[in-house]
Amino acid sequence: MIVEGIATARSSKKARKTYLRMVKNIQLMGSIPKMARIDNPLIGFSEEDARRLNHPHDNALFVSIQARDYNMHQVLVDNDSSADILYYPGFQQMGISRKRLVPMNALLVGFGGMRVFPLGAITLAVTMGDYTQQITKNVTFLIVDCPFAYIAVIGQPTLNSWKAITLTYHLMIKFLTDYGVGELQRD
Repeated sequence: MIVEGIATARSSKKARKTYLRMVKNIQLMGSIPKMARIDNPLIGFSEEDARRLNHPHDNALFVSIQARDYNMHQVLVDNDSSADILYYPGFQQMGISRKRLVPMNALLVGFGGMRVFPLGAITLAVTMGDYTQQITKNVTFLIVDCPFAYIAVIGQPTLNSWKAITLTYHLMIKFLTDYGVGELQRD
């Protein structure tokens, strides 16, 4: 789990500590019933979606996405990450000048217990899904220079903005598009 990120980067030390305590002690105080929109299709998963996999499994969800005309493979989808991460080798492969990075004063915690300061942040247009059931949205990635087996991490900020639903049993993401429900299967 990656704690902190864009949302807490400009906060005071006291605010970050308060946020961290809050994250560690989340309690459900009550819920407001939500009505399903009639004009939007429902997102669902079926056993048919899972038939192509060998069960039981404990695989992580890796997908391929497109960012700035660059096909990114081995992107980890992490529902527990509060930041979207792009590792420096992947950033370099995209041919983007380091001058385009926005300086960040954010400390990331969670890389095997390490504390890592990002080199900066960059916002890229990211597309996922297949034509016509795809979406393109801007994603702000923190650029991190440390070795990992994947090129990027898609975390809560992006999953929430995409209104995406992930299911690790199916190794799949589903999301709403203008033309129905889009899906992205494991890489």
